[in-house]
Amino acid sequence: MSIITLTTDFGHKDYFVGALKGKILSELKEATLIDISHSIDLFNTLEASYCIEAAYSSFPKDTIHIIGVDSERVGDTQHIALQWDDHFFICADNGILNALLQKKVAQKMVAINIHERLQSNASDMDVFVAVACHIARGGLLNVIGKEISELKPVNAVHTSVSNDLKTLKGQIIYIDSFGNCVTNVSQKQFIEVARNRKFEIQIKNKKLSRIHKNYSDFPVAENKQLKDFEGDFLALFNENGFLEIAIYKSNPKTVGSASTLLGIKFRDTITIEFKN
Repeated sequence: MSIITLTTDFGHKDYFVGALKGKILSELKEATLIDISHSIDLFNTLEASYCIEAAYSSFPKDTIHIIGVDSERVGDTQHIALQWDDHFFICADNGILNALLQKKVAQKMVAINIHERLQSNASDMDVFVAVACHIARGGLLNVIGKEISELKPVNAVHTSVSNDLKTLKGQIIYIDSFGNCVTNVSQKQFIEVARNRKFEIQIKNKKLSRIHKNYSDFPVAENKQLKDFEGDFLALFNENGFLEIAIYKSNPKTVGSASTLLGIKFRDTITIEFKN
């Protein structure tokens, strides 16, 4: 049984997600289809990259991941298929998979070249479906593409460290449905730069000087129960190892969230000042 995951910016109003699943099942009835997300912001490749990196390892080896975000084959943007960490990834060469390759070398990468073999009106998703089903049947990547050694360079979002090691800057790369704001500052980098020094995290008009172990990591006492901390801001390293700014028991629809209450948006800067 083949597992195929779907990550797109299609949303749920239109028929696109259902039609995509129908196309896969028409080719491969025994496929198991799993939705990672269909609510990626439109054409937001950085957000798609974060979600894929965060989710893929929860699936068994040989899982096939179709990523339908900014997937048009145009100009120097090719369609690609990668075998990486014993998983398969299919998407456009638009930067979504570059972060993975910074961590580990791909087992194999190909530029997909089967477009002329499909019907003249085949869509980008038709190509991805054909490739996914080919892989699911045990087909080799070399049959559906020409091997490549690198992906197209993109203007990635990077963290920066000042020369005196007193300042670490990052950016917001993802805002989840709770309004929690994920940065590109990893726990590993934070520890390396901090060197056990005290610190102050600054974003918008908020300053935080403590990293919480989890969302409910507050000092409970007889005169102050955990419920009393609801609505308080906090910083923690999430399960994916990235610094996150959140609110305990946030609800964007009622009391608000870190994003709405501070006005934090995608790509906003976060600054961490270290004290000697």
